[in-house]
Amino acid sequence: MCGLTGFIDLTRRTSADELRARVTTMADTLRHRGPDDAGVWVDEAAGVALGHRRLAILDLSPLGHQPMFSHDGHWCIAYNGEIYNHNELRRDLQQRGVQFKSTSDTETLVEGFAAWGVRETVTRCRGIFAIAAYDITKRELTLVRDHVGVKPMYYGRHGQHWFFGSELKALRAHPAFTAKIDRHVLPQFLRHNYIPAPYSIYENTWKLPAGTMLTLPVMDAAANPQPVPYWSFTETALSAVSDPWSGSTAEIVDRVQAELSRSVGEQMLSDVPLGAFLSGGIDSSLVVSLMQSQSPRPVKTFTIGFELADYNEAPFAAAVAKHLGTDHTEHYVTAEQARDVIPKLPAMFDEPFADSSQIPTFLVSELARRHVTVSLSGDGGDELFCGYLRYFAPLLGSKAGAIPTVIRSPLSYAVRLAGQLAMTSKSRKFLNRAASFLADADPDDRYLRGMSHWALNEFVVRDAHPVNTVFMERETWPKFAERQQRWMWLDTLNYLPDDILVKVDRTSMAVSLEARVPLLDPGVIAAAWRVPFAMQTQGWTGKQVLRSVLEKFVPRSLFERPKKGFGVPIAEWLRGPLRDWAEALLSEQRLQSEGYFHAAPIRQKWAEHQSGRVDRAYHLWDILMFQAWLEEVEG
Repeated sequence: MCGLTGFIDLTRRTSADELRARVTTMADTLRHRGPDDAGVWVDEAAGVALGHRRLAILDLSPLGHQPMFSHDGHWCIAYNGEIYNHNELRRDLQQRGVQFKSTSDTETLVEGFAAWGVRETVTRCRGIFAIAAYDITKRELTLVRDHVGVKPMYYGRHGQHWFFGSELKALRAHPAFTAKIDRHVLPQFLRHNYIPAPYSIYENTWKLPAGTMLTLPVMDAAANPQPVPYWSFTETALSAVSDPWSGSTAEIVDRVQAELSRSVGEQMLSDVPLGAFLSGGIDSSLVVSLMQSQSPRPVKTFTIGFELADYNEAPFAAAVAKHLGTDHTEHYVTAEQARDVIPKLPAMFDEPFADSSQIPTFLVSELARRHVTVSLSGDGGDELFCGYLRYFAPLLGSKAGAIPTVIRSPLSYAVRLAGQLAMTSKSRKFLNRAASFLADADPDDRYLRGMSHWALNEFVVRDAHPVNTVFMERETWPKFAERQQRWMWLDTLNYLPDDILVKVDRTSMAVSLEARVPLLDPGVIAAAWRVPFAMQTQGWTGKQVLRSVLEKFVPRSLFERPKKGFGVPIAEWLRGPLRDWAEALLSEQRLQSEGYFHAAPIRQKWAEHQSGRVDRAYHLWDILMFQAWLEEVEG
């Protein structure tokens, strides 16, 4: 896993030495993503500069150095990721007469581009990747992002320059980059706690959508190219549900298990120490089970524990690890150690990001990196196999007939009042969410409300009109037979790449750890959507197929329990040890002088939270993470 960056100077007036100096400065901001090696390459006549930082995983020798060239000298690439089936592609290329110098998957990629072109090569790939591929002959630069968006790729046009890179800090390091905050994305950030693709925090700068490629004609300053898909999750899902698997439940469970085993086996490919995150939940336990079934030695597994029982999954992970016989490492962290992560978050995420589980995710990554360089995770299981409670709660009352408004409105009020009087923050959150669901008649509205923090109509942001997103374009949503499939589709396109995968990428790469996600292999995705939906759920519980696969390795008593999530007690901290820090960032004078937010609604939420009767942690953490990020980038 690595970091890449670069730019195109459309003026073509910059010397080779200056091109190298600027791209070196940009690449150096990504050292955490690639501490093992660094490289740059420039095409002075075209104004093109590529920079790379390497984290060596396959072929640790200097032969894996990047930027790397094809044997014919026509292609140069900088690449971040892993191609798990690269040996299969390599055999095809060898049959065409290609002779390889290394065992690096980077060489497989660049020779694939020379033989097949970019589109056909990445279509053949199974892996996680962000790629900058430069056709030296045609003078075209193509940016590519993997199928579901595991690896990041930002790009933007600022004046007479195109920029691209793994993180925004690399783009900001160039003097021609204009770091002007896009106010219009802030309402969506406050709604979702992340900035949805294709937008970024800056004007004229975007996230390359998952499964797309963008070709920049280097010599045409007037060109306005747009990303084009090489793979479509929507088409994959629609095709799969139109051709569901037939057969018994046992047969379908075996088919899913076969795909999962293949993916996990491929992703165990590594020339450095490898392990897995283990929470004791269904997804991570399944990944570890499949790893251990294919490993001749105990798999290294990692979990962190917390002092507070409501947030502590360590005992469950330890029980699963003991049953499977893994080489298990657990580390208990204090509340103070967890809070010490908070000052690191703005630089780590590099744009406003407010999923507070970023804190424990960083801590478990930090723990794993002391022992391994690669770690597998179970991310994606909920989105693909209908695991979230929010796929069931919005249907409350729907199957037995809609709850009449005359009953729904007072019932919502009563549940919300009960939430204010609840004794624990977890109870308050549950009841407040239930009240929100009851307030809406339509299940889609309930789902969207459950996925929202600040409502778009609260007008917290000054001088901004919310940018359009797929959540606002219901007419474009596919017509799945089940509403839950629609919500799973929305989450896989948005919440998964823009929240979950961002969180995993930034926290793991902050400590130079490669995180892999075998449940998000394209073959596994297609398999998940071919499972008849009736087999995915039972009552208010999903992931039935995954449960059936897992119980072949682990007794149900070790994983059948209410879902805890992976969090920290932000609500309590904001009333206690974080109160002074938050008060300073949320002061009325500061909010007014900075000019991004109206102070009144924020101060109201702050007062309500401090009263102890209402939990406003989600709302406040969004604002606090923006404020902390702003302080970091503007000093």
